[in-house]
Amino acid sequence: MRAAVTTARGVMEVADVGDPGAPGSGEVVVRPEAVGLCGSDFHYFLGHIGSVADSELYPRVQGHEAAGIVEELGPQSPAHLRPGQRVAIWPLVSCGRCYPCRIGRPNVCANISLIGVHSDGALQDRLRLPASHVFPVGDQDPAVAALIEPVSIAVRAVVRGRVREGERAVVFGAGPIGQAVAVAAIDRGAAVLLVDRVQSRLRRGQATGADVLLVEEQSDPVPAVLDWAGSDPPEVVFEASGAAEVARIAVELVARAGRVVVVGLGSADAPIRVGDLAFKEIDLLGVSCCNAGEFADAVALVARRQDVLAGLVTHEFPLEQAPAAIAFAIQHPAEVMKTVIRLDRA
Repeated sequence: MRAAVTTARGVMEVADVGDPGAPGSGEVVVRPEAVGLCGSDFHYFLGHIGSVADSELYPRVQGHEAAGIVEELGPQSPAHLRPGQRVAIWPLVSCGRCYPCRIGRPNVCANISLIGVHSDGALQDRLRLPASHVFPVGDQDPAVAALIEPVSIAVRAVVRGRVREGERAVVFGAGPIGQAVAVAAIDRGAAVLLVDRVQSRLRRGQATGADVLLVEEQSDPVPAVLDWAGSDPPEVVFEASGAAEVARIAVELVARAGRVVVVGLGSADAPIRVGDLAFKEIDLLGVSCCNAGEFADAVALVARRQDVLAGLVTHEFPLEQAPAAIAFAIQHPAEVMKTVIRLDRA
């Protein structure tokens, strides 16, 4: 069967690979239809994931944002699953033993394993995985259903940020995650300001129902954001850009007793004024993957807002063009919002 295999840093090729075999007890075999590419895929493809040796990274079939069709069910599979169903894949496998797992937060498991990162993912014709990790999505378009995984990160973010109706939320970064956070916060009844330096991303962001703010290079967004917020600073600020400097701005902006939620991934040190955390009594929160319940909530959110979220898919490629697709997405960050690999099309 076909698969897009990342064989070395910056090298992906479409090749024939072995079939996963029949599903075992509590397992299913899924035929992936659509797989989204995200920043984590880019980092893995380029080898920018820390000090891990290349021999431990490659070869790997990537793909953790995926939707597909259930082809086979193993013994002891859940009664709500049946062959022919379209499902979204929750890619997180936790150990169940470490401290986060013991306190009910397996999404930050110390021994986490992600399908498409630590084990082979969905950029292949057939994938065997635990039945507990597939969620029926009805008749949603496969490319839209593939957005459920990144939207689940946004669901986790608004849960961590305790976003409530009537609050004001500022989201820095209008990439796919930032726009998903805007949708999730608006769905909870918050007013949202989406901030970015790329006008084309903000134009897409307006479709979510958010207000938008274009920030020029080297300019200070704080006065404009506070003007938008009105009489009091915003109750919650999301950092979804990955830029370290934005973490400092978020802490400066947020209301006393407010919440700063860091969703973006970055490796630089953040120049936060520590005294602000104490004097303003801010909750500074990080967001990783989501739990199973939040993934189910993301399925429902995408179903409710699929008309808006479908606009995040800007480019589609067949599996045979996966190597060109990931290279294009990396090279054109301002043009590409979400690239999806379609395995159901030639």
